[in-house]
Amino acid sequence: MHPLHSLHPPQPVRPGDRVAEAADAYASAPLLNCLLREIGEPGAGPPDPDGSDGSDGSGGPGGRRVYRLPAGGRLLRVRDGRRPRDPELFADGTWQPLGHAGLVELAAEELRLHTGLSNSELPAEMTHSRDVVAAVLAARAGTAPPADPYRRSEQSLITGHPHHPAPKARGGGPAAGWLPYAPESYAEFPLVLLGLREDVCAQTGATGALDALGAAPDGYRLLPAHPWQLALLGARPYLRAAFADGRLVHLGPSPWSAWPTAAIRTLYVPGADLFLKFSLDVRITNDIRRLWRHDLLALRRTDAAVTSAFRTLDGGAAWLGDRGYRTADFAFEELAVLVRDGTGGHVAPGTTPLLAAALTEDAAGFDGNPLDTLADPAAWWTAYLRHVVPPVLEVFARHGVVLEAHLQNTVVAVDGAGTPVRALFRDAEGVKLLPDVTRAAGWERLVYCLVVNNLLEIAEALRERYPRLDPWEPARRELARYAPELPEVADLLGAPTLPGKTNLLLRWTGADGAAARYRPVPNPLRLPDGPRGPGA
Repeated sequence: MHPLHSLHPPQPVRPGDRVAEAADAYASAPLLNCLLREIGEPGAGPPDPDGSDGSDGSGGPGGRRVYRLPAGGRLLRVRDGRRPRDPELFADGTWQPLGHAGLVELAAEELRLHTGLSNSELPAEMTHSRDVVAAVLAARAGTAPPADPYRRSEQSLITGHPHHPAPKARGGGPAAGWLPYAPESYAEFPLVLLGLREDVCAQTGATGALDALGAAPDGYRLLPAHPWQLALLGARPYLRAAFADGRLVHLGPSPWSAWPTAAIRTLYVPGADLFLKFSLDVRITNDIRRLWRHDLLALRRTDAAVTSAFRTLDGGAAWLGDRGYRTADFAFEELAVLVRDGTGGHVAPGTTPLLAAALTEDAAGFDGNPLDTLADPAAWWTAYLRHVVPPVLEVFARHGVVLEAHLQNTVVAVDGAGTPVRALFRDAEGVKLLPDVTRAAGWERLVYCLVVNNLLEIAEALRERYPRLDPWEPARRELARYAPELPEVADLLGAPTLPGKTNLLLRWTGADGAAARYRPVPNPLRLPDGPRGPGA
């Protein structure tokens, strides 16, 4: 064994300091998921002092499972489950509990040994992500949740991406800079309205909805700006020059407010039923969240392809179209704003849209989660599958469109009983088109987003609440309906593994955020006795 010499158990939490304790738990779970998926090897551990086994080798929700971290030869034990907890390191002959700080130190040392590379940036991001959770929890304690269930769902994600080492990082800045704009703190705020002189205005698509958001002087076009992005840009010389020579003019704060969705830089304007997506020069998960020039230039082609594909669907799914963008030609990426359809025209009266990612949160994240009170969880799951799976498979099979159908890009409309009745998908930026990518690469991306990131997470959230539910037989049946159209489906149902994205290694090695790398994870769709025919 090679215990970390500077590693210490977590200090006792002061009585009443529940925020710090909760922040440690929320931040540790996704980091553990990454470490165990990407590096850990399940195995048996040494006996406890009382003579009982350290692990039964199989884990199970709430049970203890031991993992070997091979690069350093260390043993790590956790309470098993979708969100592992209570990590312990075997050192000096005993299991020693690890707080989040100790877990970050352990992960960094293991990654250095595993890759041969050093990285001082990612450990700081992990620590910052935990501190963001603490700040958000403290802010929420004194704020009532939004009354609108859709807004509540978009602003519910305390844990964030369940397989990212720093899902809540906000660029490392102090809370005063980002907390007023954080969806998790139930933020709502006015935008900054700018006037952009027409001769320096660059735009594509249907951007007229922006002009209805305020009044611009003659010869100018209205350009809403995210106040956080303007603060990040500061007094850059090209902006100072643009204000000085009249290419830009300040028009003041908007008379209306917008609220941030789970995507943080995408805001919803309720009065206009419109989403506005901005550049945000902050690293959030794997990328600096700018509206990059190449993505903006590809927007109309991508969105047109998806819109056309959705018109052919029979199941009633909807695409929230990215209508167009407007920006300044001298600050093309920095000041860009993208116009996206609102939900209002895509959900029937009496139904409520909910962000799918919110369904995987616990009660602290999403008060009113329909999964908490299902009379018939099997019927709910069947409805979810029937509305979410077919659109993704059909637009791929018939139109070569690869939707990025992960949990944060999927919205489900539910009826009064909380049962899904329609699926809505969004974000043309994440869409891939064949043959821009190979069919094999597109299918791998589809399987990761739809099955690993979406269905597997929802299924496990259901099983936590309803342990007797078997979610995978209904999922096999729904997927098998498309085997005649998609030969890849039979392979999916028979494969022993699925592609799990390696966000921890991606960030540690400094790979491009869009350069997905995958590690095999067990495939719950595969029958224990091997594959059967597509009609099984």
